[in-house]
Amino acid sequence: MTDESGDPNAPTGPDSEPTEGTDGTPTERSSTDPGADADGDGSDAGAPDPSPSDEAASTVPPRLTEPRRESAAPPRPKPGSRAAGGDESLLTRFRTARSGPLLFIRETIYSALGVLAVGLLLFAISGVWPPMVAVESGSMEPEMQRGDLIFVTDPERFTPDYAQAGIVTVEVGTDEGYRSFDGNGSVIIYDPPDRVGSPIIHRAQFHVEAGENWYDRANPAYLNADDCESLSNCPAPHDGFITKGDANARYDQASNIAGPVRPEWVRGTARLRIPYLGHIRLRLAGTLAT
Repeated sequence: MTDESGDPNAPTGPDSEPTEGTDGTPTERSSTDPGADADGDGSDAGAPDPSPSDEAASTVPPRLTEPRRESAAPPRPKPGSRAAGGDESLLTRFRTARSGPLLFIRETIYSALGVLAVGLLLFAISGVWPPMVAVESGSMEPEMQRGDLIFVTDPERFTPDYAQAGIVTVEVGTDEGYRSFDGNGSVIIYDPPDRVGSPIIHRAQFHVEAGENWYDRANPAYLNADDCESLSNCPAPHDGFITKGDANARYDQASNIAGPVRPEWVRGTARLRIPYLGHIRLRLAGTLAT
């Protein structure tokens, strides 16, 4: 078949193009063939063409998003307090009071607890209760004055090995060089069972045994007798310590203030003097001597 121009190779239609068949003869394919590749690239006609918007979406990296932040939880009410907007608890008002009865009660309790804590600490150190005694008289002047506060420990504490029942007498202290309160020997606090009144704080002079004639061992300046028969507590009625106040003229036993001091009568050994603080205790007890 030829066209009007007579060219045998011309296409038979405006939309047809020659192709070769399986036997080598040219065939025609219409551009309107549903199976033909519209773009001529050999792709299937049934595959959809990618749109420009799809290509752009595939090339744009995914947007980075921040993690979602959880809103802060409201603070929990403290133990002992009520929820926000409610009344404060009694404990909170007690702790934060700046005036009024609650402040007075709080400070009183805190002061009492402070004193108790100090007392327990001193007791742990001293081993006796009370660990502090107030001087009521001038029998130990000048080393101890009226109104002084004296720190006391158990006799067995802080004493050398040569002490007897924890007490170093003037007699032994002179030989060993043991001194306390500017004198040889221990200053002890003792309380005879038949005594009415406060315990006595005097210096231990020497130790005697039951039935001993201690007149010859005593310093004659501190006696008010010429022999043992005329001296109180001589011979010694029992084992114990002969004692004397530094400012006194006589032994306690010569003046019949007490018999020889048994170790079980001793409440403690004086260790430290704190001036004036004893006045508070004496005034409270109503025993300050005038």
